[in-house]
Amino acid sequence: MDKLIKIDLQFFGEKTEEATPKKRQDTRKKGNVLQSKELTGAVTLIVAVYSVQIFGGRILDNLSKAMYYFIELAYKNSSISNIEAYLLMLKALTFTVIDVLYILIPTFFTAFIVQRMQVGTLFTTEPLQPKLDRLNPISGLKRMFSMQAVMNLVKSLLKIILVGYVGYIYLVNNLPLVLKSYQLTSQKFSYMMGYLSINMATRMAFVIFLLGVFDYIYQRYSYNKNIKMSKQEVKEEMKQSEGDPQIKSKIKQKQREAAMRRMMQELPKADVIITNPTHFAVALKYDEEKYDAPYVVAKGQDYIAQKIKEKAKSFDIPIIENKPLARALYAQVDINQMITPKLYEAVAEVLAYVMNLKKAKR
Repeated sequence: MDKLIKIDLQFFGEKTEEATPKKRQDTRKKGNVLQSKELTGAVTLIVAVYSVQIFGGRILDNLSKAMYYFIELAYKNSSISNIEAYLLMLKALTFTVIDVLYILIPTFFTAFIVQRMQVGTLFTTEPLQPKLDRLNPISGLKRMFSMQAVMNLVKSLLKIILVGYVGYIYLVNNLPLVLKSYQLTSQKFSYMMGYLSINMATRMAFVIFLLGVFDYIYQRYSYNKNIKMSKQEVKEEMKQSEGDPQIKSKIKQKQREAAMRRMMQELPKADVIITNPTHFAVALKYDEEKYDAPYVVAKGQDYIAQKIKEKAKSFDIPIIENKPLARALYAQVDINQMITPKLYEAVAEVLAYVMNLKKAKR
């Protein structure tokens, strides 16, 4: 009889589990990030249109003045040297570039900010590295007819249809105004065409922005779906993580920090701090409704003990020096646990002393 080969079917299981933080980080290092180029382009286009709307009049005025200046100069000075002509052209080009920067700077800045908000700071050369599967014609055909390629085609067609429809409706609604434009002067005609163009571009830009928002939602869904993990992958990752001493150390460090924060938050509830006085500090609380005996709110050694005493002073909590009791409480009682019966008498004396102090202050 042929030997049966045992196969763990979980290796072939569906990827139903959400990606872990480590998987997301590894995917990001490879350059695979969540982003919508459609949304970036749409927001950039809106800013560009509004920049033209704000600075377009100024740019046209400056260009008109420059043209008038050069025509007048050419008329008055028919003989002009090549160097003078070159300097005049350079001057005109400088003014033109400066005017155009009013549009380019906010546009590029917006594109950078939107992209940064989606991707964050990422420096990786992974996408630039040569991969043999890119030269494989079968892999190329798979990419051409993949769901992503189909969605890109649908998005492009939808964008053309919607933007074209918005532009068509706007032109139809303003057709009477265009037909009467022959009555206008050349200057008024230019301003009217500029006004109509900007308004139509604004409407088109907002349609593209809406498509960009939907594209971002789809890209987020697609991205999270593509990086999902199988149950076996999650198990393997957990095994690797638990076996890494550095990760273990980081986890323990975070746990200690979290416990420290919780302990310090509970410290103001304490009735008294018992110290030895430098190496140990234990905070006690007696709440008849919560426990039958006093319990430890916080405790610490050396540096933490100093922090407990500093915070206790800020909340005016009595600090009592009792070396044997402080050592015993630190060694025998954990945080949020009641004191042992052996310590009842010693703790009762301290609490009675604290109560007398409070009465004396009153």
